Amino acid sequence: MAFEALKKDHVDIEIDMRSYIETSEEFYKLKIFKILMGSVTMISQSLVLGAIVFLALLMVSFGIAFAINEAMGNFYAGFLILGAFYMLVALACYIFRTILNRPILRKFSKYYFDRT
Repeated sequence: MAFEALKKDHVDIEIDMRSYIETSEEFYKLKIFKILMGSVTMISQSLVLGAIVFLALLMVSFGIAFAINEAMGNFYAGFLILGAFYMLVALACYIFRTILNRPILRKFSKYYFDRT
């Protein structure tokens, strides 16, 4: 009789363990899905917003270049000056890239690790 009770307890433990493993697996699948979908939506929103900002910056740049061209009386001067300005901005971003990366890494790590 003690052997039967022990056998029943063993079967119950095995059933509980299988249930726990299946539940844990589903939980982690849902958690990964939630994190991935949050990342995908954030990336897609950033891409759309970035494209719109890029187009706006392009139109403003053409306007500024044409204004400089008109002021200087030379058709190429405005584009060359604006191109040099953007090269300086790109160089500054490259030099200070570690400083620029810190807030981005902090925000994404907060977004990724603080999600429950």
